[in-house]
Amino acid sequence: MGSMKLLDTPLKQAHLSLGARMVPFAGWNMPLHYGPGIIKEHRHTREGASLFDTCHMGEFRVFGTGAAALLDGLLARAVSDQAIGSCRYNFLLTEEGGVRDDLLVYRLGTEEFYLVVNAATRGADADWLQQKIHPAVSLSDESSRTAKLDLQGPRSAEILMGLGFGQERLPRYYQWCRIELIGEQILLSRTGYTGELGYEFYLPWEKATVLWEHLLKEEGVQAAGLGARDTLRLEMGFPLYGHELDIDTTPLEAGFDSLISGDHRSFVGSRCLERPPRKRLVGLLLQGRRAARRQDPVRTLDGRAVGKVTSGSYAPSLDRAVALAYIVGEKKPELGTALLVGGAAKPLEAVVTGLPFYGGGAAKGPGQGEADS
Repeated sequence: MGSMKLLDTPLKQAHLSLGARMVPFAGWNMPLHYGPGIIKEHRHTREGASLFDTCHMGEFRVFGTGAAALLDGLLARAVSDQAIGSCRYNFLLTEEGGVRDDLLVYRLGTEEFYLVVNAATRGADADWLQQKIHPAVSLSDESSRTAKLDLQGPRSAEILMGLGFGQERLPRYYQWCRIELIGEQILLSRTGYTGELGYEFYLPWEKATVLWEHLLKEEGVQAAGLGARDTLRLEMGFPLYGHELDIDTTPLEAGFDSLISGDHRSFVGSRCLERPPRKRLVGLLLQGRRAARRQDPVRTLDGRAVGKVTSGSYAPSLDRAVALAYIVGEKKPELGTALLVGGAAKPLEAVVTGLPFYGGGAAKGPGQGEADS
């Protein structure tokens, strides 16, 4: 059998012209990094402003009479109390409470919502939602005609203000607005996956290259790829679907107790709230730069197996390796607990630490209000 053909974003040629190393990701041909390399792109995002291609993500519009009530029964977090103009982090669950997908929900109107889903789960999400939707509500999969770019870094707001947008026009943290740029109406949200001040742009697919080139012309803006996006999110302890989240893991086990445990609605998967977690996600701070790898075993000092690594990498902002891992049991091990990671022949020493690993991110920014995340 031949391998499945990878999908290309509208920015493929733009990436190649910048010397990108392209790799497969969730069925897409995506840039891993450009000439400077992952560490330099990571550091530039923490210090300046980087531009990411996220056109591979999926976008659904759900609208019609009763849309809010319907989504309240399908999502782990309510949308009926979500303000128009806000974004909220949310989950689609299985009947047993496993995570089908983690997503962002934008409330566009009283009965109109925008769901931003992961690329790898887009098709399955659309099929499942379509089965649940009643005749008065419509689901429109707009992924193939929607481009998405992320501008991330502490200088992001400064860049947009330089393009003529006063600070009062820019959305607050986990809010969205509509702006006109490059002659297009663009949905702009104050969201991201890096822990830094940042914005996400949604616009017509065919206009992606125009906006990409327009933003890269701004002083201090550089392109960054999947590699930096992954190290940035890992330093913040943000989950990646297929690693920290999957259908065998509940949001409670992944550490999102505070987001859904106080909600006594009945929703698909709400039974996960009725039973204790089987495992707990923890942060591990390793003693050196050598990184742990996914599926590496985690053991106590006396050799007892207690869990597995889900993500691991060198963390450029900390100059040492970090990892996320699931530890078996209802309760998390205490902070400072010493553990061993990897093979018995040459294990890595690690200690359980709080999240995020990196606390210097400027995501909220000064005077920007609280998140609805």
